[in-house]
Amino acid sequence: MRIRTVLPGIALLVLSGACAGEQPSVMREAPATWAVPAKYGFTLESECGERALIGRFQVTVVDDKVVHAAGLDDSARRALMLRLADLVPTLKQLETEAETARRQGADEVVLERDPFDAHPTKIAIDPSSSAVDDEECYTIEDYTIGLTQAPSPAASR
Repeated sequence: MRIRTVLPGIALLVLSGACAGEQPSVMREAPATWAVPAKYGFTLESECGERALIGRFQVTVVDDKVVHAAGLDDSARRALMLRLADLVPTLKQLETEAETARRQGADEVVLERDPFDAHPTKIAIDPSSSAVDDEECYTIEDYTIGLTQAPSPAASR
């Protein structure tokens, strides 16, 4: 008699337990555009082409202006020693540069974005595939919103 009482309960547990481990699948879509934060930092690796902005840089941006740029390798430190105004761009400036190159008919423009917040992660521009050393290639890493530390009063550029 006990088997008749327990058996339906076990069957019910087995049947209802088959769905217990499944979670609904939620696919998050990347935002269509990147919302530029007031304060952010990133590591910029700039390569390709013959130009002053070559190397790996740690960049801090406040209110869409670079307030601190540090060279992380010899090429970047040499580039910063040139003391060129606005040498190191913000991410918004890089996006604008890519959009302008696309509008002007560049042979290649690549703009890859982060799948979660759509900030740029890679930008490559080649105005003319037949020209030599006119390319610009950027990789963006270590993107953080907000400041991890206050920039030094004498920001290096």
